[in-house]
This record gives sequence, C-alpha cells and structure tokens, in this order.
Amino acid sequence: MLLLLALALGPAAAAAAPAAVRLNDVLAVGTHNSYKLPMPNARLQALAGRDLDMAQALDYAHRPLAEQLQHGARQLELDANYDPQGGHYAAGSADPDLQRPGFKVLHMPGLDNASSCVRLQQCLQQLRAWSDAHPRHVPILLLVNAKDDQNARLGGIDALRFDAAAFDALDAEIRSVLGPGKLIVPDDVQAGYPTLREAVLAGNWPVLEHARGRFLFALDEGPAKVALYRGDRPSLQGRVLFVNTDADSPAAAYMTLNDPIGQAEQIRRAVQQGFIVRTRADAETREARTGDTRRREAALASGAQYVSTDYLWPDPRFGTEYQVPLPRGAAATCNPLRARHCALPDLEAMP
Repeated sequence: MLLLLALALGPAAAAAAPAAVRLNDVLAVGTHNSYKLPMPNARLQALAGRDLDMAQALDYAHRPLAEQLQHGARQLELDANYDPQGGHYAAGSADPDLQRPGFKVLHMPGLDNASSCVRLQQCLQQLRAWSDAHPRHVPILLLVNAKDDQNARLGGIDALRFDAAAFDALDAEIRSVLGPGKLIVPDDVQAGYPTLREAVLAGNWPVLEHARGRFLFALDEGPAKVALYRGDRPSLQGRVLFVNTDADSPAAAYMTLNDPIGQAEQIRRAVQQGFIVRTRADAETREARTGDTRRREAALASGAQYVSTDYLWPDPRFGTEYQVPLPRGAAATCNPLRARHCALPDLEAMP
C-alpha cells in the first residue's frame, strides 16, 4: 500500500518509499539439538568417570518442540540418522519407533539418544501442527546435521553413512510432511538469477509477509557432505535444504558461524551482503554454569539472523539464571545490522 501511494505521488516519493522487510532482516532465537532429552543419570555418571568434560557438555536437555516454539524459538536443530530399513539403532531399546524405516532423530545413538521425537517424520508433524495453528509466525529455520558418527568406541551405535541416496531420501521425507506451501527452498530464492548466490546478493530473499508460516532447512555440515548433497547442480536446483558454505560458492545463501566473538567480522560482512547466518550464544553448558553472558550479548548484537542456545529457560541446577531471550520477550525483532527500513518494534510478538 505504501509503495502504491508513493508511485501515485510521483518518482521522488516512490524513491523514498521504504523497502519491504525480507526474511534476512529478522533476528530470532532458537535451540541447539532441539529434540534432546536428558541422558539417563547412570549413563551420564559412567561417562563422567571416563571423560568429565564430555559428560558436562552433554548435560543439557530441551522441552518438547511445540513448547519451544510457543516460547518463541524460531530456529530448531534436528540430527538426522539414516535408517532406510529400520532397526539399525534399536539395540538395547524397546522403543518401537526405532524399528520403523526412516530417519531417526538421535544425538549419539546408543549413548545420548533420548529424543522427544524419535522419527524425523514425528518431529516434522509436530512442527507442522504448531505452524498450522500459528500461521503468522516468521519463517522457522531448521538446521539438519547428517549424522554419521561412529559411537561404538564409546559404547554406542555406529551411524550409517550418508550417500547420495540418503540425501535424496532426506529431501523426500521432509517433503512428505511439509509441502510447497510450508517450505522456502533454494529455488524460491534463486528464481530467475543464474546462481543462488547472485540472487542473495541482489536481495531476493522472500518478503517477510509472504514467507510467514513457512520453514526453511539448512544442511549444517562441512564441505564433503555439502558437495555430496549438491551433486552436479550449479547451485541447489531441486533441493530442499540450503547448505553451509563459503560466500564465494554459487550455492551460497546460508552460513553457520558459531563463534560470535571470534567470527564477529565475518558474521557482520556476511549479513550485510545478504546471507543468512546462524550463530551460538552458548556451548557445552559453560555459560549456564558460570553465568557468563559475553558470548550471548555478542551473538544478539552480531547481526546473525538466528541465535541458538541450550537455554530458552534457565537450568535451576546451575543457579545462574542464564537464558537467552529477545528484547521485550518477542519471538522476532528487526536485525540490528539490517534494521534501517524496519520500523516495527517487533516482527512477531510471543504467541
């Protein structure tokens, strides 16, 4: 409406019309390993006897996905473990979901594998149900780790390796729950541009008002898995997931830059260029145990659109009250590096 009015008033007014707020103009908080439930205490204590640092790093958990979303999380992380036949991760467990074919959402199979949604389809169905009930939410970023950890040496279960067929199956499983009306995929951003990177540099992320109620997925992996997922595509044509890659790649649109202090300049540069970035406000329970907020404050000021934490709520065991909220309790606000044309105090209020 503002743009139409400006056009009616003439070229000078049209030039002064505010630009539309786009997907990459947001700031939102989310969670790391969002499905993770507490490790059984006996197992955690046994691990602490062998590796105290590792045990402390794994000593966190999250509430159910829908509860996190209701509390304002707009970025979640799911670990996908390939299991095309079913049963690969079922040893020592009576959970029937582990017997069914399809991707399993587990952190360290057989060791740290308590999950609020064992099957990827379950997780996606929960997210779909919440989204359908709250259709005005800003786009939710789903990070996916393609897990192939070899955990047998720690008493767990070795994950199956990802190959091209596994990645094709991952795309298909996501699409089976979230159809085109619920997804923002690389082709939506690239549109008529020669590469995805060129579209991003030109500012072609969807307008926020058109993107509400949807999800975008990013493959949070290193170069080898990213190359396997891309295959021989010039960018990411036909794929569901964006990929973590460097700013010069034809497939560049998203980056994982988890250190908001040491990578502050890299984050700032990437966000100003138009890329979407995820960073972390805390890691391995350290900040929650000490109450150190330096990394949190750096993350929220960095310009990264999605700031991940293990502490949407404080952990009362640590007595520090450490948590990561947005200002005014909002679910999404204007990004501090991209807010020149964003006059709204909040882009989404808490549900």
